[in-house]
Amino acid sequence: MRPMQMPIGLWTDPVEPEFLAPLRRAVAEHVEPDADAIDREDVYPVAAIKELARQGYTSLTLPEEFGGRGLGFAHCAALFEEASYASAAVGISLITILQAQTIIRLFGADSLKSTVLPEFGRGLITSYALTEANHGSDIRSLDTKAVQDGDRWILSGRKSFITSGSAAEAYVILAETPVGVSAFFVRQGMDGVSTEEGPNAATFGLRNGPHVDLVLDRVALPADHLIGVEGKGVRQAVTTLDYSRTMAAAISLGIARAAFDGALDFAGGRSAFDRKILDFQGIQWYFADMLADIDAARLLTYEAARKLDAHDDIARFGSEAKLLASRVATDTAARAVQICGAYGVMESARFGRYLRDAKAYEIAGGSSEILKNTIAKRLQQHVALRREALS
Repeated sequence: MRPMQMPIGLWTDPVEPEFLAPLRRAVAEHVEPDADAIDREDVYPVAAIKELARQGYTSLTLPEEFGGRGLGFAHCAALFEEASYASAAVGISLITILQAQTIIRLFGADSLKSTVLPEFGRGLITSYALTEANHGSDIRSLDTKAVQDGDRWILSGRKSFITSGSAAEAYVILAETPVGVSAFFVRQGMDGVSTEEGPNAATFGLRNGPHVDLVLDRVALPADHLIGVEGKGVRQAVTTLDYSRTMAAAISLGIARAAFDGALDFAGGRSAFDRKILDFQGIQWYFADMLADIDAARLLTYEAARKLDAHDDIARFGSEAKLLASRVATDTAARAVQICGAYGVMESARFGRYLRDAKAYEIAGGSSEILKNTIAKRLQQHVALRREALS
């Protein structure tokens, strides 16, 4: 099935056309042709990621001193939206690169930043390895341990269900040290580093290669591979997730737009009972609701991106954007299937992929329930401050 063309004038450009035009060409040439195969075969899109890196898209927000383009997060969100319009698997591959890049940029030692950050522009593939089988989303205490041995750190343990792990060339991992959970940079190929594919490696959505277990068997790291302050790894990891959640929202926007455009193209060209499907009022109302929801989610997501640039209330707006955009994407994909009827459920159509990817992102990268907790905590803080100000 060929990609549905974006209806002329329907979607507003969130950043300047001079940035979007070459980006869309790159996606059309290097992502779109393999999108179905990436999902069907559950493989990491190495060629697409390397080409996007070559063109500077994996280092958009890095300062120029590290080989980046020094752009704002609205441009970064546009990358994630456009790439995910063609393939959410490519979007999720880009997000694990951004996560590793961000935690190093924000908290890494100068020596680590000067060594690693320029590698992203040359195509470094990374994974954000936080999860453990016994702890899930709770990263406050971990079975993976790190101890200091002279000027080295020695890491041992197992991280589980690691997105992008099947192709990762390096990882950001969390391990518990004597003073608390800490973050480390680990390269694939170091002595003691290996991956294993377990029985729960495959997911039904966001399929960019099997999720692997990362095994660390007395891995020796230089001192500067500790990222930031020992014992502050949870705070650093959560801050990084606050950044990536806005980009996760942009991935959901790409999925929603693709499903909407595909259904609109079908409804505008298909006839039933001597009328175009789009001429039925019930179908028109479906599209009106979907369009309003997508526009609202886009406005919130790009506002969240601007908040990232301003370092203003990042956790709130990133959480709100992902919560809304992921829900809108799932609702839009489900309605697109309904509108297209029998064609919507055919394996030869893309609507099943859109629905699987959208639903998976209501869970991956911070579940909707976790996001609601974050937003609620912000509200509690607001109420406490108001009460204090009025007392």
